[in-house]
Amino acid sequence: MRVAELAEAVGVRPDTVRYYERAGLLNPPPRTASGYRVYREDAVERIRFVRGCQRLGLTLREIADLLAVRDTGVCPCEPAEELLHRHIAELDAEVARLSALRDELTAMVRDLPAGRCPDIQPGTWCPPDGGR
Repeated sequence: MRVAELAEAVGVRPDTVRYYERAGLLNPPPRTASGYRVYREDAVERIRFVRGCQRLGLTLREIADLLAVRDTGVCPCEPAEELLHRHIAELDAEVARLSALRDELTAMVRDLPAGRCPDIQPGTWCPPDGGR
């Protein structure tokens, strides 16, 4: 199948297919005498794999590493498990960071003066007592 047909089959733009090829995620396909790329049917499954990995937050480099293992005929489950555990740890750290940020913002809102905002001194945020 040609680039446009492959792109339509997997729901991406033709430029995305070409980009994946340049990035090494798709092997360069044979070309017709007139220079058109002709992809095999397995390219559909490969792009679906790439898109699924991207939805999980994996980088193209990480996806390429998994595909390289898979292309040797070895099951990529062990490297994938390590990679996914690392991403889970990164997500846990980000959730903790965001939770702390939320707590800080909540405290700032709580400490704002109620009702009319008091007169403030230039260069300050609020009076030290919160205007109370």
